[in-house]
Amino acid sequence: MDIQQPLALLGGLTPAQFMRRHWQKKPLLVRQAIPQFAPPVLRTELFALAAQEGVESRLVQLVKGAWKLRHGPFSRRALPALQQPDWTLLVQGVDLHNDAVHALMQQFRFVPEARLDDLMISYASNGGGVGPHFDSYDVFLLQAHGKRRWRIGRQKDLSLRDGIPLKILAEFEPEEEFVLEPGDMLYLPPRYAHDGIAEGECMTYSIGFRAPARAELAQELLVRLAEDAGEDDHPLLYRDAGQDAVAQPAHIPAGLQDFAREALSRALAQPLVLERALGEYLTEPKASVWFEPGDTRVMLEGVRLDRKSRMMYDAHHIFINGESYRAAGRDATLMRRLADERRLSARDLARASDDALELLSSWCDAGWAHVWAGGE
Repeated sequence: MDIQQPLALLGGLTPAQFMRRHWQKKPLLVRQAIPQFAPPVLRTELFALAAQEGVESRLVQLVKGAWKLRHGPFSRRALPALQQPDWTLLVQGVDLHNDAVHALMQQFRFVPEARLDDLMISYASNGGGVGPHFDSYDVFLLQAHGKRRWRIGRQKDLSLRDGIPLKILAEFEPEEEFVLEPGDMLYLPPRYAHDGIAEGECMTYSIGFRAPARAELAQELLVRLAEDAGEDDHPLLYRDAGQDAVAQPAHIPAGLQDFAREALSRALAQPLVLERALGEYLTEPKASVWFEPGDTRVMLEGVRLDRKSRMMYDAHHIFINGESYRAAGRDATLMRRLADERRLSARDLARASDDALELLSSWCDAGWAHVWAGGE
């Protein structure tokens, strides 16, 4: 992607300008970010997705002034009538199930892949919404069908209402108001309060970004570091030959604390161990993701990543779906191109080593990648 090229998606800003001026700083309203936008997922298809076991879905209703929340899957009969007002169906991760939605998400890859999370579709009947709230992550709200009225504001008081199943602000103070029509888009940085109300039947696509909490990230990395720090053949055990008899047996010995501290320091001191753990964590598929084995004729044609595959790299590794590979030289350049462009042509593959081709074949066999006939 040319990050210096102005985009209609960003209201004529280049990706570089958007990231510098707006990302995590201030909202951006773009009229006709995608002119004449035709939603790739219609209402019937969305309802069918919400009925599947492996798809995360929620139903939010406002009934006589009381908020109600239910989790899917939902049969069509379990959903309210279309004419009933004040209900919203939220279907998460639609990009994992639809190629056109996945392709739409690729337009936002001027943000690092490590931050891009998923695309959620919100279907709402007239008056439907989820109440005034804030998200802890960046979000692009693309209007796909019908109209939705958004009220937004820089919220200082982030306290929430008690006794309801949704995280709704206790005191919402909107500063601006917009009505979005199909193709319009609103970007909001983290913790920017917003409330969207459907004006008639509507669908909104939310492109969300992951922002792991520091404690969560530390926990994930420590688990992976522990796995790498194993000493199966000759484990080094704690020894305390000089330990004196104690009158206070419940007191933890300082030597044992030092031993634990050293164990963690040694794990972190291993070359690239933290970088490897981070890459594996960032590319780990979600629990509901599974792959179907595919064709392995990669030596004759191009190859493309499966829409559910997450592939990234750093200076020393290639990461895909929670696994890591050391990479250098021409093959590393090739694999980085696959991660960036999500496909390789037959001409690209002609320059790959036998080891790289064997690895790509194993990925195709696992369903992580597929033959791309258009890559000839």
